[in-house]
Amino acid sequence: MLRFAPSPTGDMHIGNLRVAIINYIVAMQKKEGFLVRIEDTDKARNIEGKDEEILEILKKFSLHDNGTFYQSKNLHIHQGLAIKLLDEKKAFVCTCSPEELEAQREQAKDQKRAYRYSGICEHKSEEEIKALKESGTPFVVRLKKPSKNITFTDAIKGKFSFAPNEVDSFVILREDSTPTYNFACACDDMLMDIDMIIRGEDHISNTPKQIHIKRMLGFDKETVYAHLPIILNSKNKKMSKRDDASSVKWLFEQGFLPDAILNYLLLLGNKTPTEVFTLPEAVTWFDLDNISKGAAKFDLDKLRFLNRKHFERMDDKLLSSLFGFSDAELGKLAKLYLEEASTLSELEPKIKAIFAPKDFGGEWGGSMRVIADIIDKAPYFEAYNDFKDHISQTANLKGKELFKPLRLLLTGAEHGPELKEIYTYIKPYIKDLTV
Repeated sequence: MLRFAPSPTGDMHIGNLRVAIINYIVAMQKKEGFLVRIEDTDKARNIEGKDEEILEILKKFSLHDNGTFYQSKNLHIHQGLAIKLLDEKKAFVCTCSPEELEAQREQAKDQKRAYRYSGICEHKSEEEIKALKESGTPFVVRLKKPSKNITFTDAIKGKFSFAPNEVDSFVILREDSTPTYNFACACDDMLMDIDMIIRGEDHISNTPKQIHIKRMLGFDKETVYAHLPIILNSKNKKMSKRDDASSVKWLFEQGFLPDAILNYLLLLGNKTPTEVFTLPEAVTWFDLDNISKGAAKFDLDKLRFLNRKHFERMDDKLLSSLFGFSDAELGKLAKLYLEEASTLSELEPKIKAIFAPKDFGGEWGGSMRVIADIIDKAPYFEAYNDFKDHISQTANLKGKELFKPLRLLLTGAEHGPELKEIYTYIKPYIKDLTV
Protein backbone atom coordinates (compact mmCIF):
# COMPACT_ATOMS: atom_id res chain seq x y z
CA MET A 1 0.00 0.00 0.00
CA LEU A 2 1.26 3.49 -0.87
CA ARG A 3 0.09 6.87 0.35
CA PHE A 4 0.28 10.58 -0.32
CA ALA A 5 0.12 12.55 2.92
CA PRO A 6 -0.23 16.33 2.41
CA SER A 7 -0.91 18.92 5.11
CA PRO A 8 -3.69 21.47 4.47
CA THR A 9 -1.46 24.39 5.47
CA GLY A 10 -1.01 26.20 2.14
CA ASP A 11 -1.00 25.91 -1.64
CA MET A 12 0.19 22.59 -3.00
CA HIS A 13 3.91 22.75 -3.83
CA ILE A 14 5.19 21.17 -7.05
CA GLY A 15 7.46 18.99 -4.91
CA ASN A 16 4.42 17.57 -3.14
CA LEU A 17 2.67 17.05 -6.45
CA ARG A 18 5.69 15.14 -7.77
CA VAL A 19 5.52 12.94 -4.65
CA ALA A 20 1.82 12.27 -5.29
CA ILE A 21 2.40 11.43 -8.97
CA ILE A 22 5.23 8.99 -8.27
CA ASN A 23 3.36 7.28 -5.42
CA TYR A 24 0.37 6.84 -7.72
CA ILE A 25 2.48 5.41 -10.55
CA VAL A 26 4.29 2.95 -8.31
CA ALA A 27 0.98 1.87 -6.75
CA MET A 28 -0.40 1.20 -10.24
CA GLN A 29 2.71 -0.77 -11.17
CA LYS A 30 2.58 -2.84 -7.98
CA LYS A 31 -1.20 -3.22 -8.32
CA GLU A 32 -1.59 -1.89 -4.79
CA GLY A 33 -3.81 0.76 -3.26
CA PHE A 34 -3.04 4.48 -3.39
CA LEU A 35 -4.34 6.31 -0.32
CA VAL A 36 -4.56 10.02 0.41
CA ARG A 37 -4.06 10.98 4.04
CA ILE A 38 -4.75 14.60 4.96
CA GLU A 39 -2.37 15.30 7.85
CA ASP A 40 -4.49 17.82 9.73
CA THR A 41 -3.42 17.32 13.35
CA ASP A 42 -1.68 20.71 13.57
CA LYS A 43 -4.85 22.77 14.00
CA ALA A 44 -2.97 26.06 14.40
CA ARG A 45 -1.47 25.83 10.91
CA ASN A 46 -4.41 24.31 9.01
CA ILE A 47 -6.08 26.61 6.47
CA GLU A 48 -9.77 26.08 5.86
CA GLY A 49 -10.55 24.72 2.39
CA LYS A 50 -6.98 23.69 1.55
CA ASP A 51 -7.83 20.01 1.99
CA GLU A 52 -10.54 20.25 -0.68
CA GLU A 53 -8.18 22.21 -2.91
CA ILE A 54 -5.59 19.45 -2.64
CA LEU A 55 -8.14 16.77 -3.54
CA GLU A 56 -9.36 18.81 -6.54
CA ILE A 57 -5.80 19.17 -7.81
CA LEU A 58 -5.25 15.41 -7.56
CA LYS A 59 -8.40 14.89 -9.65
CA LYS A 60 -7.14 17.29 -12.32
CA PHE A 61 -4.05 15.13 -12.68
CA SER A 62 -6.16 11.93 -12.75
CA LEU A 63 -4.52 10.66 -9.56
CA HIS A 64 -7.52 8.67 -8.40
CA ASP A 65 -7.15 7.35 -4.88
CA ASN A 66 -8.55 4.26 -3.19
CA GLY A 67 -9.63 6.27 -0.17
CA THR A 68 -9.18 9.65 1.52
CA PHE A 69 -8.47 9.72 5.21
CA TYR A 70 -8.18 12.61 7.71
CA GLN A 71 -5.45 11.99 10.27
CA SER A 72 -7.30 13.83 13.05
CA LYS A 73 -9.91 11.05 13.02
CA ASN A 74 -7.30 8.80 14.62
CA LEU A 75 -6.60 11.10 17.57
CA HIS A 76 -7.90 8.62 20.15
CA ILE A 77 -5.76 5.85 18.62
CA HIS A 78 -2.63 8.04 18.71
CA GLN A 79 -3.28 8.88 22.36
CA GLY A 80 -3.93 5.24 23.21
CA LEU A 81 -0.66 4.16 21.61
CA ALA A 82 1.23 6.86 23.48
CA ILE A 83 -0.29 5.63 26.77
CA LYS A 84 0.74 2.08 25.82
CA LEU A 85 4.35 3.28 25.40
CA LEU A 86 4.16 5.04 28.78
CA ASP A 87 2.82 1.91 30.46
CA GLU A 88 5.63 -0.15 28.93
CA LYS A 89 8.25 2.39 30.11
CA LYS A 90 9.23 3.08 26.53
CA ALA A 91 8.13 6.69 26.85
CA PHE A 92 8.13 9.19 29.71
CA VAL A 93 6.43 12.36 30.91
CA CYS A 94 8.44 15.55 30.46
CA THR A 95 7.62 18.75 32.37
CA CYS A 96 10.48 20.88 31.05
CA SER A 97 9.11 24.34 30.27
CA PRO A 98 9.67 26.03 26.91
CA GLU A 99 12.00 28.46 28.70
CA GLU A 100 14.12 25.63 30.12
CA LEU A 101 14.37 23.94 26.73
CA GLU A 102 15.29 27.21 25.03
CA ALA A 103 18.04 27.77 27.61
CA GLN A 104 19.39 24.30 26.81
CA ARG A 105 19.35 25.11 23.09
CA GLU A 106 21.21 28.36 23.67
CA GLN A 107 23.78 26.57 25.79
CA ALA A 108 24.35 24.00 23.04
CA LYS A 109 24.68 26.81 20.53
CA ASP A 110 27.25 28.62 22.68
CA GLN A 111 29.19 25.37 23.05
CA LYS A 112 28.96 24.83 19.29
CA ARG A 113 27.34 21.43 19.57
CA ALA A 114 24.07 19.96 18.31
CA TYR A 115 21.20 20.37 20.75
CA ARG A 116 19.98 17.18 22.40
CA TYR A 117 17.35 16.78 25.08
CA SER A 118 19.04 16.54 28.51
CA GLY A 119 17.03 13.51 29.68
CA ILE A 120 16.32 15.22 32.99
CA CYS A 121 12.70 13.96 33.16
CA GLU A 122 13.32 10.43 32.01
CA HIS A 123 13.71 8.89 35.44
CA LYS A 124 10.85 10.50 37.37
CA SER A 125 9.09 8.10 39.71
CA GLU A 126 5.46 7.12 39.33
CA GLU A 127 4.67 9.12 42.48
CA GLU A 128 6.25 12.23 41.00
CA ILE A 129 4.35 11.80 37.76
CA LYS A 130 1.07 11.26 39.58
CA ALA A 131 1.65 14.38 41.67
CA LEU A 132 2.45 16.43 38.56
CA LYS A 133 -0.75 15.30 36.84
CA GLU A 134 -2.85 16.06 39.91
CA SER A 135 -1.31 19.53 40.23
CA GLY A 136 -2.14 20.36 36.61
CA THR A 137 1.50 20.91 35.65
CA PRO A 138 1.78 21.01 31.83
CA PHE A 139 3.67 18.07 30.36
CA VAL A 140 4.50 16.38 27.09
CA VAL A 141 5.24 12.73 26.37
CA ARG A 142 8.67 11.82 25.00
CA LEU A 143 9.75 8.53 23.45
CA LYS A 144 12.98 7.15 24.87
CA LYS A 145 15.84 7.34 22.42
CA PRO A 146 16.95 4.08 20.77
CA SER A 147 19.67 1.95 22.32
CA LYS A 148 21.50 1.39 19.04
CA ASN A 149 21.93 2.93 15.61
CA ILE A 150 18.92 3.00 13.32
CA THR A 151 19.85 2.14 9.76
CA PHE A 152 17.85 1.90 6.56
CA THR A 153 18.60 1.68 2.87
CA ASP A 154 16.85 4.28 0.78
CA ALA A 155 15.74 3.15 -2.70
CA ILE A 156 17.20 6.34 -4.21
CA LYS A 157 19.80 7.70 -1.80
CA GLY A 158 21.37 4.48 -0.50
CA LYS A 159 22.27 3.51 3.08
CA PHE A 160 21.73 5.77 6.12
CA SER A 161 22.67 5.25 9.76
CA PHE A 162 21.58 7.43 12.69
CA ALA A 163 23.12 7.21 16.14
CA PRO A 164 20.84 7.16 19.21
CA ASN A 165 21.74 10.76 20.10
CA GLU A 166 20.77 11.90 16.59
CA VAL A 167 17.33 10.37 17.01
CA ASP A 168 17.11 11.68 20.62
CA SER A 169 14.23 11.40 23.09
CA PHE A 170 11.69 13.32 21.06
CA VAL A 171 8.15 14.47 21.84
CA ILE A 172 5.31 12.25 20.66
CA LEU A 173 2.40 13.97 22.47
CA ARG A 174 2.16 17.73 22.92
CA GLU A 175 0.87 19.51 26.04
CA ASP A 176 -2.65 19.51 24.58
CA SER A 177 -2.44 15.72 24.10
CA THR A 178 -2.31 15.96 20.30
CA PRO A 179 0.30 13.84 18.50
CA THR A 180 3.38 15.35 16.92
CA TYR A 181 3.93 14.93 13.18
CA ASN A 182 6.32 12.00 13.46
CA PHE A 183 4.18 10.07 15.93
CA ALA A 184 0.91 10.48 14.05
CA CYS A 185 2.61 9.71 10.74
CA ALA A 186 4.33 6.55 12.00
CA CYS A 187 1.20 5.27 13.76
CA ASP A 188 -0.98 5.80 10.71
CA ASP A 189 1.53 4.24 8.32
CA MET A 190 1.52 1.23 10.61
CA LEU A 191 -2.26 1.11 10.91
CA MET A 192 -2.79 1.56 7.16
CA ASP A 193 -0.17 -1.12 6.35
CA ILE A 194 1.93 1.23 4.22
CA ASP A 195 4.82 -0.87 2.96
CA MET A 196 6.46 1.73 0.70
CA ILE A 197 6.95 5.41 1.49
CA ILE A 198 7.99 7.78 -1.29
CA ARG A 199 8.48 11.40 -0.24
CA GLY A 200 10.84 14.37 -0.44
CA GLU A 201 14.38 14.19 0.89
CA ASP A 202 13.54 16.83 3.51
CA HIS A 203 11.92 13.92 5.38
CA ILE A 204 15.13 11.88 5.67
CA SER A 205 15.71 13.10 9.24
CA ASN A 206 12.16 12.03 10.14
CA THR A 207 12.63 8.47 8.90
CA PRO A 208 14.75 7.10 11.78
CA LYS A 209 12.28 8.59 14.28
CA GLN A 210 9.35 6.96 12.53
CA ILE A 211 11.18 3.64 12.29
CA HIS A 212 11.94 3.89 16.01
CA ILE A 213 8.30 4.63 16.86
CA LYS A 214 7.06 1.60 14.93
CA ARG A 215 9.66 -0.68 16.49
CA MET A 216 8.77 0.49 19.98
CA LEU A 217 5.13 -0.28 19.18
CA GLY A 218 6.10 -3.79 18.11
CA PHE A 219 5.61 -3.28 14.37
CA ASP A 220 8.40 -5.12 12.56
CA LYS A 221 7.08 -5.30 9.01
CA GLU A 222 9.65 -3.98 6.56
CA THR A 223 8.98 -0.64 4.90
CA VAL A 224 10.75 0.52 1.74
CA TYR A 225 11.74 4.20 1.75
CA ALA A 226 12.52 6.39 -1.25
CA HIS A 227 13.37 10.06 -0.75
CA LEU A 228 13.12 12.23 -3.85
CA PRO A 229 15.77 14.92 -4.37
CA ILE A 230 14.72 18.52 -3.86
CA ILE A 231 13.78 20.90 -6.68
CA LEU A 232 15.98 23.99 -7.06
CA ASN A 233 14.96 27.42 -8.36
CA SER A 234 16.85 29.52 -10.91
CA LYS A 235 19.29 30.61 -8.17
CA ASN A 236 20.14 27.00 -7.31
CA LYS A 237 18.32 27.22 -3.99
CA LYS A 238 15.49 25.02 -2.77
CA MET A 239 12.20 26.18 -4.25
CA SER A 240 10.07 27.82 -1.59
CA LYS A 241 6.71 29.54 -1.33
CA ARG A 242 8.45 32.73 -2.46
CA ASP A 243 8.94 31.17 -5.90
CA ASP A 244 5.71 31.61 -7.87
CA ALA A 245 6.38 28.53 -9.98
CA SER A 246 6.53 26.38 -6.84
CA SER A 247 2.73 26.63 -6.52
CA VAL A 248 0.57 24.27 -8.59
CA LYS A 249 -2.25 26.81 -8.28
CA TRP A 250 -0.02 29.50 -9.83
CA LEU A 251 0.90 27.22 -12.73
CA PHE A 252 -2.79 26.65 -13.43
CA GLU A 253 -3.42 30.39 -13.31
CA GLN A 254 -0.67 30.89 -15.89
CA GLY A 255 -2.40 28.43 -18.20
CA PHE A 256 -0.21 25.34 -17.91
CA LEU A 257 -1.93 22.03 -18.62
CA PRO A 258 -2.01 19.21 -16.04
CA ASP A 259 -0.50 16.79 -18.59
CA ALA A 260 2.42 19.14 -19.24
CA ILE A 261 3.08 19.79 -15.54
CA LEU A 262 3.00 16.05 -14.81
CA ASN A 263 5.26 15.36 -17.78
CA TYR A 264 7.78 17.94 -16.58
CA LEU A 265 7.82 16.82 -12.95
CA LEU A 266 8.53 13.24 -14.04
CA LEU A 267 11.35 14.44 -16.29
CA LEU A 268 13.10 16.27 -13.43
CA GLY A 269 16.22 14.34 -12.47
CA ASN A 270 14.95 11.26 -14.27
CA LYS A 271 15.91 9.13 -17.27
CA THR A 272 12.86 8.63 -19.46
CA PRO A 273 12.52 6.79 -22.79
CA THR A 274 10.73 9.76 -24.40
CA GLU A 275 10.60 13.47 -23.66
CA VAL A 276 6.87 13.98 -24.12
CA PHE A 277 4.45 11.54 -22.49
CA THR A 278 1.24 11.17 -20.49
CA LEU A 279 0.50 9.51 -17.15
CA PRO A 280 -0.71 6.17 -18.64
CA GLU A 281 2.46 6.01 -20.74
CA ALA A 282 4.66 6.74 -17.73
CA VAL A 283 3.06 3.91 -15.76
CA THR A 284 4.43 1.44 -18.33
CA TRP A 285 8.10 2.42 -17.95
CA PHE A 286 8.69 4.47 -14.79
CA ASP A 287 11.49 3.12 -12.57
CA LEU A 288 12.75 4.62 -9.29
CA ASP A 289 16.21 3.35 -10.17
CA ASN A 290 16.39 6.00 -12.88
CA ILE A 291 15.88 8.90 -10.46
CA SER A 292 19.03 10.94 -9.88
CA LYS A 293 20.39 11.22 -6.33
CA GLY A 294 21.09 14.91 -6.83
CA ALA A 295 18.79 17.93 -6.85
CA ALA A 296 17.02 18.93 -10.08
CA LYS A 297 16.69 22.53 -11.29
CA PHE A 298 13.29 23.87 -12.26
CA ASP A 299 13.24 25.37 -15.75
CA LEU A 300 10.09 27.33 -16.64
CA ASP A 301 11.10 27.54 -20.31
CA LYS A 302 11.25 23.74 -20.49
CA LEU A 303 7.78 23.55 -18.97
CA ARG A 304 6.54 26.05 -21.58
CA PHE A 305 8.02 23.86 -24.32
CA LEU A 306 6.24 20.79 -22.96
CA ASN A 307 3.01 22.74 -22.63
CA ARG A 308 3.12 23.51 -26.37
CA LYS A 309 3.78 19.85 -27.12
CA HIS A 310 0.74 18.79 -25.12
CA PHE A 311 -1.41 21.41 -26.84
CA GLU A 312 -0.24 19.92 -30.15
CA ARG A 313 -1.25 16.44 -28.94
CA MET A 314 -4.61 17.57 -27.59
CA ASP A 315 -7.84 16.57 -29.29
CA ASP A 316 -8.99 19.51 -31.44
CA LYS A 317 -12.51 19.56 -30.05
CA LEU A 318 -11.25 19.43 -26.47
CA LEU A 319 -8.88 22.32 -27.15
CA SER A 320 -11.70 24.30 -28.74
CA SER A 321 -13.83 23.75 -25.63
CA LEU A 322 -11.18 25.46 -23.50
CA PHE A 323 -12.10 28.71 -25.29
CA GLY A 324 -15.84 28.13 -24.97
CA PHE A 325 -16.38 26.74 -28.48
CA SER A 326 -17.50 23.33 -29.73
CA ASP A 327 -16.11 23.35 -33.29
CA ALA A 328 -13.01 21.16 -33.62
CA GLU A 329 -11.76 23.44 -36.42
CA LEU A 330 -11.22 26.17 -33.85
CA GLY A 331 -8.95 23.82 -31.91
CA LYS A 332 -6.88 23.49 -35.09
CA LEU A 333 -6.93 27.28 -35.39
CA ALA A 334 -5.53 27.60 -31.86
CA LYS A 335 -2.66 25.27 -32.73
CA LEU A 336 -1.53 27.74 -35.42
CA TYR A 337 -0.66 30.14 -32.62
CA LEU A 338 1.58 27.74 -30.71
CA GLU A 339 4.72 29.24 -32.23
CA GLU A 340 4.00 32.48 -30.37
CA ALA A 341 2.00 31.20 -27.38
CA SER A 342 2.81 28.43 -24.90
CA THR A 343 0.05 28.57 -22.31
CA LEU A 344 -3.72 28.75 -22.19
CA SER A 345 -3.56 32.29 -20.80
CA GLU A 346 -1.47 33.32 -23.83
CA LEU A 347 -3.57 31.44 -26.38
CA GLU A 348 -7.00 32.46 -25.14
CA PRO A 349 -6.81 36.21 -25.85
CA LYS A 350 -5.52 35.52 -29.37
CA ILE A 351 -8.43 33.22 -30.21
CA LYS A 352 -11.05 35.36 -28.52
CA ALA A 353 -9.77 38.48 -30.31
CA ILE A 354 -10.73 36.84 -33.61
CA PHE A 355 -14.35 36.54 -32.51
CA ALA A 356 -14.55 39.80 -30.55
CA PRO A 357 -16.01 43.08 -31.97
CA LYS A 358 -13.33 44.90 -33.95
CA ASP A 359 -11.92 48.36 -33.31
CA PHE A 360 -12.43 50.51 -36.41
CA GLY A 361 -10.47 53.44 -35.02
CA GLY A 362 -6.84 54.25 -35.69
CA GLU A 363 -4.75 54.40 -38.86
CA TRP A 364 -6.38 51.44 -40.61
CA GLY A 365 -9.96 51.97 -39.47
CA GLY A 366 -11.19 53.42 -42.78
CA SER A 367 -9.79 50.56 -44.87
CA MET A 368 -11.18 48.04 -42.39
CA ARG A 369 -14.69 49.45 -42.83
CA VAL A 370 -14.38 49.26 -46.61
CA ILE A 371 -13.19 45.64 -46.46
CA ALA A 372 -15.88 44.70 -43.91
CA ASP A 373 -18.56 46.04 -46.22
CA ILE A 374 -17.14 44.06 -49.15
CA ILE A 375 -17.02 40.84 -47.10
CA ASP A 376 -20.60 41.36 -45.96
CA LYS A 377 -21.81 41.45 -49.57
CA ALA A 378 -19.38 38.90 -51.00
CA PRO A 379 -20.21 35.26 -51.82
CA TYR A 380 -18.60 32.42 -49.87
CA PHE A 381 -15.07 31.59 -51.02
CA GLU A 382 -13.62 28.16 -50.29
CA ALA A 383 -10.07 29.18 -51.22
CA TYR A 384 -8.21 31.99 -49.49
CA ASN A 385 -6.66 33.30 -52.71
CA ASP A 386 -10.11 33.75 -54.29
CA PHE A 387 -11.30 35.55 -51.15
CA LYS A 388 -8.24 37.82 -51.09
CA ASP A 389 -8.36 38.61 -54.81
CA HIS A 390 -12.04 39.53 -54.61
CA ILE A 391 -11.34 42.06 -51.82
CA SER A 392 -8.23 43.43 -53.55
CA GLN A 393 -10.05 44.02 -56.84
CA THR A 394 -13.23 45.41 -55.29
CA ALA A 395 -11.45 47.77 -52.86
CA ASN A 396 -8.55 48.48 -55.21
CA LEU A 397 -6.07 47.69 -52.42
CA LYS A 398 -2.72 45.91 -52.69
CA GLY A 399 0.26 44.99 -50.55
CA LYS A 400 0.38 46.49 -47.07
CA GLU A 401 -2.69 48.62 -47.80
CA LEU A 402 -4.66 45.36 -48.18
CA PHE A 403 -3.05 42.94 -45.76
CA LYS A 404 -2.70 45.23 -42.72
CA PRO A 405 -6.40 46.15 -42.41
CA LEU A 406 -7.49 42.67 -43.49
CA ARG A 407 -5.45 41.03 -40.73
CA LEU A 408 -6.77 43.49 -38.12
CA LEU A 409 -10.31 42.85 -39.31
CA LEU A 410 -10.05 39.07 -39.24
CA THR A 411 -7.84 38.54 -36.19
CA GLY A 412 -7.93 41.72 -34.12
CA ALA A 413 -4.11 41.73 -34.11
CA GLU A 414 -1.35 43.22 -36.25
CA HIS A 415 0.76 40.08 -36.26
CA GLY A 416 0.22 36.33 -36.22
CA PRO A 417 0.20 33.19 -38.36
CA GLU A 418 -0.24 33.43 -42.13
CA LEU A 419 -3.72 34.68 -43.04
CA LYS A 420 -3.97 31.89 -45.59
CA GLU A 421 -3.66 29.30 -42.80
CA ILE A 422 -6.05 31.16 -40.49
CA TYR A 423 -8.66 31.50 -43.24
CA THR A 424 -8.90 27.70 -43.53
CA TYR A 425 -10.54 27.54 -40.08
CA ILE A 426 -12.46 30.82 -39.87
CA LYS A 427 -14.09 30.91 -43.31
CA PRO A 428 -17.44 29.51 -42.07
CA TYR A 429 -17.63 32.48 -39.65
CA ILE A 430 -16.13 35.11 -41.94
CA LYS A 431 -19.13 37.46 -42.07
CA ASP A 432 -19.52 37.37 -38.29
CA LEU A 433 -15.90 38.39 -37.73
CA THR A 434 -16.10 41.71 -39.49
CA VAL A 435 -18.44 43.58 -37.13
